[in-house]
Amino acid sequence: MTHSILLATPAQTRALLRLDPRDDVATALRPLEPGERLEVDGEIVDVREAIPFGHKVALRDLPAGAEVRKFGWPIGALTAAVRAGEHVHAHNVVTQLEGVEGYGYAPFREQPVAPGTARTFLGYRRADGRVGTRNEIWILPTVGCVGRTAEKIAAIAHARHSGTIDGVHAFAHPFGCSQLGDDLGGTRKILAALACHPNAGGVLLVGLGCESNQLDRLLEEVPEALRGRIRTLRAQSAEDEIEEGVALVDALVATASLSTRQEVPLSELVLGLKCGGSDGFSGLTANPLVGRMADRVIGAGGSAILSEIPEIFGAERLLMARAKDEHVFDSVVGVVNDFKRYFLAHGEPVSENPSPGNIAGGITTLEEKSLGAVQKAGRSALEDVIRYGERVRRKGLTLLEAPGNDAVSSTALAAAGATAILFTTGRGTPLGFPVPTVKIASNSDLAQRKRGWIDFDAGQVLTDGVDKAAEALLDRIVAIAGGAETAAERNCEREIAIWKRGVTL
Repeated sequence: MTHSILLATPAQTRALLRLDPRDDVATALRPLEPGERLEVDGEIVDVREAIPFGHKVALRDLPAGAEVRKFGWPIGALTAAVRAGEHVHAHNVVTQLEGVEGYGYAPFREQPVAPGTARTFLGYRRADGRVGTRNEIWILPTVGCVGRTAEKIAAIAHARHSGTIDGVHAFAHPFGCSQLGDDLGGTRKILAALACHPNAGGVLLVGLGCESNQLDRLLEEVPEALRGRIRTLRAQSAEDEIEEGVALVDALVATASLSTRQEVPLSELVLGLKCGGSDGFSGLTANPLVGRMADRVIGAGGSAILSEIPEIFGAERLLMARAKDEHVFDSVVGVVNDFKRYFLAHGEPVSENPSPGNIAGGITTLEEKSLGAVQKAGRSALEDVIRYGERVRRKGLTLLEAPGNDAVSSTALAAAGATAILFTTGRGTPLGFPVPTVKIASNSDLAQRKRGWIDFDAGQVLTDGVDKAAEALLDRIVAIAGGAETAAERNCEREIAIWKRGVTL
């Protein structure tokens, strides 16, 4: 059973790449023209039509209705017969995903053990023992009404304390009022979890005063041991909310500035695993490379968090087989089927994915996207499953309930405790989130065109092999964890997004 893709040897001389001997298709490593005769794994393929870069070409004749395999697994069924050398994509392949499924507990006979490493990084050790990769002040508004207030306070304080700490940042959002029940609870939980983050040396909570998400109730969600690093401001009660807010940040900076970086083992790192704007190479280069990073950190005793539940549909059995015990397996089943019911309750199919950009990049069905996406989780056993707004409880690999939306899921990863996010992309995006967000391009063309967005070129997996690329990426992660800026940080790209699931009054 395939765990992850491991391109051990360079592929710079190839035009086609087949990932598994059972596959019916290969991926084009360059644009292909009709009439080309190519070789893949000892077999000859005559290209019959133009095949775009990153798209799939049939390796054998297949009848209508046949399953198409990639990664060694079905990615959909053919709506028409195809001949070897023809383009296999959204025009002739459809998903086989439907609704809620039953799953049987069938763990791998031997749970994989991730390799260890003695690497270290320079981090900030907090009073509760956790380690941050940044020493910042975070300003969190309880409600959208004071989002701009929080940003004004942050701008003044950031300029005032430049060089003293790593930064002062506000994270505005439109929620916190006119919400009910679990929807309001979700907003409160995600903000409280962010307020607990070790990258924040201090936190200012800014409330309005009359909102549904009251400051006192929000503070109750924060463990008592962490409340000493938090200050609060009620704008309606302040004579000058900006002046008072800046004064509160000044006090937080005075304490946070006493913290200094110290050498800590890689076991103190918590990686968030994310992909966005994926293309046909995401599951071949960037995501398997990130999987290597997850395994290296977990093998050292650290943590990694996988999310985007709708983007594991079709590949969920790979994760279920890695559950450390039946309780974790049941938790995976619960979060997967709950998410499917969420789709179905809104009259949407569970396969409403991939996006237009994904399709243009060569991804055909959700099964294909998911099989590529789970490569980010490497080969480690799955230790825990947590729900939206919860924080990581165990070392090792954790599955987090959140949607595929880049901003929502990345915010959830940060709130869960990720101190850096590894974000793979084949199409590119400028977005950044509360914690250092390392943008990893799946192809070298993107890395070269968008150097202002991209931190690492995973296209080198195809030219230099995965081992060399993995060492280079680990070096980059260690440097960023120790204070080197990401592209998003240089571009002042910082934001959060909250999952809105309920009624708005």
